[in-house]
Amino acid sequence: MKKTIAMLLTAAVSASLLAGCGSSSKDQTTAQASSEAASKETAGNQETSTKPSYEKETADSQPDGGVSYTIGIGQFAEHGSLDNCREGFLEGLAEAGIEEGKNLTVLYENSQADGGTASQIATNFAGKDVDLMCGIATPIAQAEYGVAKKSGTPVIFTAVTDPVAAQLADASGTPVGEITGTSDKLPVEQQLQMIREILPDAKRIGIMYTTSEVNSESAIAEYKALAPGYGFEIVDTGISSSADISLAADTLISKVDCITNLTDNTVVASLPVILDKAASKNIPVFGSEIEQVKIGCLAAMGLDYIELGKQTGHMAAQVLKGEKKASEMNYETIKEAAFYGNSKVAENLGITLPESLTADAADIFTEIAQ
Repeated sequence: MKKTIAMLLTAAVSASLLAGCGSSSKDQTTAQASSEAASKETAGNQETSTKPSYEKETADSQPDGGVSYTIGIGQFAEHGSLDNCREGFLEGLAEAGIEEGKNLTVLYENSQADGGTASQIATNFAGKDVDLMCGIATPIAQAEYGVAKKSGTPVIFTAVTDPVAAQLADASGTPVGEITGTSDKLPVEQQLQMIREILPDAKRIGIMYTTSEVNSESAIAEYKALAPGYGFEIVDTGISSSADISLAADTLISKVDCITNLTDNTVVASLPVILDKAASKNIPVFGSEIEQVKIGCLAAMGLDYIELGKQTGHMAAQVLKGEKKASEMNYETIKEAAFYGNSKVAENLGITLPESLTADAADIFTEIAQ
């Protein structure tokens, strides 16, 4: 470009000198045209250099005329149910025509059950100017919305047990802003019915929970309200981090006839520790979803987190495509829970799973997954 401009300017100067020495009218016209061409190219070059070097990368037009998206997926902890949520979420998007590797770029981060890291992840996504953030589990959904509401970036959550208690929706289910998603609210009453049917003589149910997780606190309250109707007393133990789990499990196991899990992320991430300690004392542990039963819980009236994730992905696709705003969609739940049992665990504990439960089971596992 610079070489071309220099050549044009040289030609213009030469033409001008010739004109001064008595050159023809034709020569003068040629020199003038060359000079104007050089000036235009110089101006064009200056105009190009003043354009911004960065333009928003999300929702870019593709060569085939389609649209591509960039989303940030933040997951609070590393365990099966949340992993299934993420898998289902991407499947749900793909079913709506938004597929990773084709028209979707995914930025994925896991906070490893650390609240401070969750906030950093949310801030990082905001800095990347993503089209949408997905928060898998309550703490990271809260962190993402805290950052995203400043820019209006939509947030879609999943595996949030109580969106109202988490201040992500009001009592009617209406979003508090550009945020919506799906709840994994536990079917507490169905779980109590199941436990009573499997353990007719049990009196005390133990529950371990993280004191900083609002979803766990609301689930504990529901358990305590409903348990007396089934002849149970709830014995709960709060922890502040995974480092507390070993000692808390020892204390809890000594006081109860069985343990039931919530969707508490810190506890579920350390579930193998609890299962080992409970098995050594012949104490049954009930799960809250399919993955927990696979790895050693006796049974659960639980949710399918793949399906929950898919449902969330469908909602996210509507937002990305501009069909609806997040603020226009109330959060959703999966209404039907299913029975999952583990016959190997039952055998180890000397317990028979009732046919009334197994006959309509979603799945019965015959071994303990490692």
